[in-house]
Amino acid sequence: MMPDSLLLMALVGLPFIGAIVAGLLRARDAASGVAGAVALACLGLVWAAYPTVSAGGVLRAEFAWMPTLGLNLTLRLDGFAWLFAGLISGIGALVVLYARYYMSSDDPVPRFFAFLLAFMGAMTGVVVSGNLVQLVFFWELTSLFSFLLIGYWHHTAAARDGARMALTVTGAGGLALFGGVLLIGHIVGSYDLDAVLSAGDRIREHPLYLAALILVVLGALTKSAQFPFHFWLPHAMAAPTPVSAYLHSATLVKAGVFLLARLWPVMAGTDAWAWTVGLAGLTTLLLGAYIAIFQNDLKGLLAYSTISHLGLITLLLGLKSELALVAAVFHIINHAAFKCSLFMAAGIIDHETGTRDIRRLSGLNQSMPFTARLAMVAAAAMAGVPLLNGFLSKEMFFAEALTADVPLSPLLNVLPVAALLASAFSVAYSLRFIHGAFFGPAATDLPRTPHEPASWMRLPVEILVLTCIMVGLLPAATVGPYLAIAVRGVLGADVPYYSLAVWHGFNLPLLMSVIALAGGVMLYMLLQQRLKGSVEGAPLIRRIDAQRIFERVMVFVSWRLARRLEALLGTRRLQPQLRLIVGIAILAGAGAVWLRGFGPGNLPSTPVDPVLALIWMVGAAFALGTAWQAKFHRLAAVILLGGVGLVVCITFVWFSAPDLALTQLTVEVVTTVLLVLGLRWLPKRFQVAGEKGPEVLTRTRRARDLAIAIGAGGGLAALSYAVMTRVPPELLARHFLERAYTEGGGTNVVNVILVDFRGFDTLGEIFVVAAVALTTYALLRRFRPAADSVGIPEQQREQDGGAQHEDAVRPTADWLLVPFTLTRLLFPVMLIVAVFLLLRGHDLPGGGFSAGMVVAIAILLQYIIGGAAWTESHLRLLPQIWLGAGLLVASGTGLAAWFFGRPFLTTYFAYAELPLIGKVPTASALIFDIGVFALVVGATLLMLVALAHQSVRGHRSAPRRAAGRAGEA
Repeated sequence: MMPDSLLLMALVGLPFIGAIVAGLLRARDAASGVAGAVALACLGLVWAAYPTVSAGGVLRAEFAWMPTLGLNLTLRLDGFAWLFAGLISGIGALVVLYARYYMSSDDPVPRFFAFLLAFMGAMTGVVVSGNLVQLVFFWELTSLFSFLLIGYWHHTAAARDGARMALTVTGAGGLALFGGVLLIGHIVGSYDLDAVLSAGDRIREHPLYLAALILVVLGALTKSAQFPFHFWLPHAMAAPTPVSAYLHSATLVKAGVFLLARLWPVMAGTDAWAWTVGLAGLTTLLLGAYIAIFQNDLKGLLAYSTISHLGLITLLLGLKSELALVAAVFHIINHAAFKCSLFMAAGIIDHETGTRDIRRLSGLNQSMPFTARLAMVAAAAMAGVPLLNGFLSKEMFFAEALTADVPLSPLLNVLPVAALLASAFSVAYSLRFIHGAFFGPAATDLPRTPHEPASWMRLPVEILVLTCIMVGLLPAATVGPYLAIAVRGVLGADVPYYSLAVWHGFNLPLLMSVIALAGGVMLYMLLQQRLKGSVEGAPLIRRIDAQRIFERVMVFVSWRLARRLEALLGTRRLQPQLRLIVGIAILAGAGAVWLRGFGPGNLPSTPVDPVLALIWMVGAAFALGTAWQAKFHRLAAVILLGGVGLVVCITFVWFSAPDLALTQLTVEVVTTVLLVLGLRWLPKRFQVAGEKGPEVLTRTRRARDLAIAIGAGGGLAALSYAVMTRVPPELLARHFLERAYTEGGGTNVVNVILVDFRGFDTLGEIFVVAAVALTTYALLRRFRPAADSVGIPEQQREQDGGAQHEDAVRPTADWLLVPFTLTRLLFPVMLIVAVFLLLRGHDLPGGGFSAGMVVAIAILLQYIIGGAAWTESHLRLLPQIWLGAGLLVASGTGLAAWFFGRPFLTTYFAYAELPLIGKVPTASALIFDIGVFALVVGATLLMLVALAHQSVRGHRSAPRRAAGRAGEA
């Protein structure tokens, strides 16, 4: 039998691995085959867990991540999560088969299946998460991948708008959910789901319960498209129909109701829960059903019907009844079956006729008889016709509406009426779907001649419709065991009695079903003329355009309000921004001194070393020179700034910090070169409006800036003095010094801290470095140098004998022959030095960062002396590969610890016995350091390449601009 940990990891990880494989493929058949195999494999894993969950057990696997903070990767599969995992993988397999025949050969199908599998993995992660913070992470992943799926046909404006709307609403809801999860974790003292589920009374009695409830409900309502956030779901219909079928039946919109049911034992049972959840569900139930009747698009009708049915589930979850929870879970299963089949039927109609407009469709029963009968059965299940699955859960809904325990007694009379009215509406829009598309005379103006689809494309619909029939006829034998498992996963062993019998005798719920069916038929007949007209939208609320309101809100927030705030607080010049930041910092420091006082510490002063004082005086002179030259001579300012860095490097050496000195030296060299390259393409100085002369600042402004600089520098010096003249209560360094070798396997304490004790910080920092490098590269790809900086510099023109453009420039090696030869000879030497620093870093000064900077310096020299064209023709740099490999190696080192039952990024240290050499110390942290090394090389080269290519583009554009000016003349 497969271990629980391996089963759960495979269940979550397989879809993501499959997404990567599918994305790398080119053939649609291969990609669909991979997607189908992954979905079926996940379904098999879910079934493998059946013996455990059917016996009331819970599969659980926990991998230490940050155990001291209670943040571990925890996977937990109980009966309720098992049911959802089965729906996700089972319906996912059917959607993959359907999509194989639905998607056009012109579409990038491998990318589609990659997005679909990644979304499947994210949704599976939501339902099997055993940690609330982890659940929020996968929750937001579903928003991201649904954005990619909805916007798959990104060449259409509707797809782009729908994807953006869905991401904005569900992403914002995810942030609210994160806030609610943090409050729950604060109340319980843990984010572990088992601990949370056992702390229901503590949560409900806590003063922060209401705040946590509102935030969690906001997250759930936005994800499940409940009022007032229902408007995004119909616009998501711009996605391909397989995406719509999957999102509406088993995944995205079901995530919200899954969360409400998951937290039902600990957050339900209060008036606040009933009002927030129940009222939102009741409003959505009626509003969605009413609007669905008047939709002319088949998918639009089904979208609003999904909103209504999700409102029904939400309303049931909002009631103070365990039987209502049972009815909600039952309807989740039934809705997945009939709604997925209906969306697939609508996609078949669109695929074979070229339109989804009900007003153009008619008489398809003649040309598509099999599809018509399948759609009729599914629509009847949605309408609640007896002997189909939808009828059973709707009967349970009627029974709960009649006996509900609600905060105010008048609602006892409202709920049955609302349930009856919404059911009649569902019959009406189901009739419109069937009658409008399949009955009447055959349509004559369709874009395509309708015919039956391929049998394999229709097979998923047939399976789902058969499920609707079997559950409707034999509910206890077919769905009964699985429903019992799911309900027990939420409520525990104390599950109330409920019956899945088809016939309960003549009772009030049955009478309500008959009235709803008759009322829906009559309503549809009365609306015939109105529905055949050209008026769009539902009466009474037709002018309320949710999309227009959303767009106006977005325009106000992201444009008008942002512009006003920018005009009020912002500026396009860096000096005012820096002045504001430094000024606030000075005020904050001065406020602390005012409140707490300031004075010397308890350590005796040490005599000033004249040599060090002289070095610092030189550094101060460099700093002042940098500030003085910054506005007039940029190159001189950069050189002087480099001098400041060298003084800092010497200071580190003076105080016996060789690691810091080595890092400072290499970073100073690289940043100075990159700054010089960047300054090369800046425009010439310009005169600011309002100035009287060529001076950038008046003397008054200079005096003000000088005062700010003195205040900031003096304040920081005073703070440093106050810190260094005091003995802290406990030196953190002692902890690292005592454990560096025994636990980290290294004698270089600084490096052991970076790659072991604080390895998680280092991992986060290299991800930030990667993001900065990619952002810089993306920005510089679109950057075009200023017109006055495109020409070849005067010094180079003099050396080249008056050449005006690149075509006339002599090769660099002609006039830099000696440096050119030396750099080529030194290149392998510098690479050897880098490897030396990398390998010795765990015990002696060095490490991955310093080694990476040395490699970057070696390549920088090749660019400077040889030029971009020569260097890239002789060296295959591939900075993106270096960057990605570094992230993978560093992350993989941390993940590898899990296979040995250790927390993330735990290092291994041992002595390896080598022939002729003997015992050699080895530490897994070296592999992590190699990842840091690769990333530093890749990030630096990426920025270097982006800057160096400006010279190629700039010099090539110079002759064109000159020719253009000559033509104008």
